Amino acid sequence: MIGVNSVQSTSKVRVRTSGSVKYSREDSIRRQSHRSKSMKISNSSEFSAKEAKALYNSIKNEKLEWAVDDEEKKKTSSEGTDEKANGTHPKSISRIGSTTNPFLDIPRDPNAAVYKSGFLARKIHADMDGKKTPRGKRGWKTFYAVLKGTVLYLQKDEYKPEKALSEEDLKNAVSVHHALASKATDYEKKPNVLKLKTADWRVLLFQAQSPEEMQGWINKINCVAAVFSAPPFPAAIGSQKKFSRPLLPATTTKLSQEEQLKSHESKLKQITTELAEHRSYPPDKKVKAKEIDEYKLKEHYLEFEVC
Repeated sequence: MIGVNSVQSTSKVRVRTSGSVKYSREDSIRRQSHRSKSMKISNSSEFSAKEAKALYNSIKNEKLEWAVDDEEKKKTSSEGTDEKANGTHPKSISRIGSTTNPFLDIPRDPNAAVYKSGFLARKIHADMDGKKTPRGKRGWKTFYAVLKGTVLYLQKDEYKPEKALSEEDLKNAVSVHHALASKATDYEKKPNVLKLKTADWRVLLFQAQSPEEMQGWINKINCVAAVFSAPPFPAAIGSQKKFSRPLLPATTTKLSQEEQLKSHESKLKQITTELAEHRSYPPDKKVKAKEIDEYKLKEHYLEFEVC
C-alpha cells in the first residue's frame, strides 16, 4: 500500500524531471546559437576560396621549413665548417637507409677499415622481404665497390678516402650485417656472379672481373658479417600464428672474437634443433594455403640461418 508521503515524493520527482527537461531544451538552444555565431566567425575569413586554394597549392609544392633559432643555425654552420677544415665528414649523415625501426638503421663509421675494393656490376634481384624487383629496376649497373666496415659502398667513381660520400653513394650502400654471400649457381647468363642476401632478405647479384675476384668478395663479405654482426633480438611473440623473423640489429657486436664464436655456435645449435622440430610437424594438406605459406616461410628462414 502506497502512503501519502510516497505520493508526495512521486510528485516531487515529476516536478524535478520536467524541470530538467526544460533546462536541457534551453541549453540546446543556447548551444545552437553559439554554434551559429562561431560558424559566422569562421566563415568571415580573410581569404577568398580562390586565394585559399592558391595558398594550399603553394605550400604543397614548396614545403615550409622548420623554424630554427639563430643560435642553432650558427652552431650547425660552425660545426660543418670545422669538420670540412679537419677533413672529416659532416655529422648530419650518421646513418644509412634510415627506417622506422632505429635498430635496423645502418651506422656509418668514417674511420672503419677498408677490407676490399674493386669494380663490380650489380643487379637487384629481390627487394625487401624477398619481393621480386620490378622489371624496369633489374638492369646491370657498374660501380666501384668498397667494403668499409659492415657497409658495402657502391660508388660511381674510384674510392678516395678524403672525398665525402654523396647522397647517391649513401642510397646505393648495402649493409652486410647478418648477410650471406655465395656463388650464384642458379644464374647462368653471366660468369663470375655472386649472390648477396641481406638481413632484410634483399637479394643482389654482383659480377666480378674473374673467378678469383668473385671468391675474394664472397670470403670478405662473409668474414665481416660473421665477425661484426651483433646477436639477433628475440622474435616477436603474439597470439597469431604468423611467423615473424627476429630483428637483426645493424650495430656492430660488443662481444670479443671468442665470445662471438661461442654465440655463433650456440645459435647454430638452437636453429638446427628448431629446424628439425619444425620439419617433424608439417602442416596437414587440408589446412588453408596461408598456413602452408607460413610453414614454408619459417622453413626457408631456418635453412638460410643454418647455411
